[in-house]
Amino acid sequence: MALLMKPEPFAGEFNRLFNTLLEAPQSGQGQRWSPAMDLVEAEGHFVLKADLPGLSHEDISIEIQDNTLTLAGERRAEHESREKGWYRVERSFGRFSRSLTLPEGVDADAVTAEFDKGVLEVRIPKPEERKPRRVEIGVGGETANGKPAAVEGTAEEK
Repeated sequence: MALLMKPEPFAGEFNRLFNTLLEAPQSGQGQRWSPAMDLVEAEGHFVLKADLPGLSHEDISIEIQDNTLTLAGERRAEHESREKGWYRVERSFGRFSRSLTLPEGVDADAVTAEFDKGVLEVRIPKPEERKPRRVEIGVGGETANGKPAAVEGTAEEK
């Protein structure tokens, strides 16, 4: 029995759309890219891992301001020109910036980072848990220790 229609009628359209998205930009600006990141919670800290292939530690900056950690950098395009042959550029390049909000109380000075084989690992210590403070309740004008409550200050008549 002959197949009457293509098994994937939209495959050509998906391929065209995919190829259009991956074409080199027409303007002089580089393509925008965003590195893949993982954020996991460990025992006493958080670990942020970012895949930054082709970059060195000089190409990356990490800033912490107002409980926001920002990872930024730039991957530069490498173009090779030849007289014959046709090349297709599918690797993205350009500037990137990724930000994440840190929990209240994170000590920015204790954050550490290591870069090895194209993977950046940032260790963010968890903030110390604030313990609730118990407030004693006085009864009938006395404090919890049995002494009368004292109010300090001055009063003036007008």
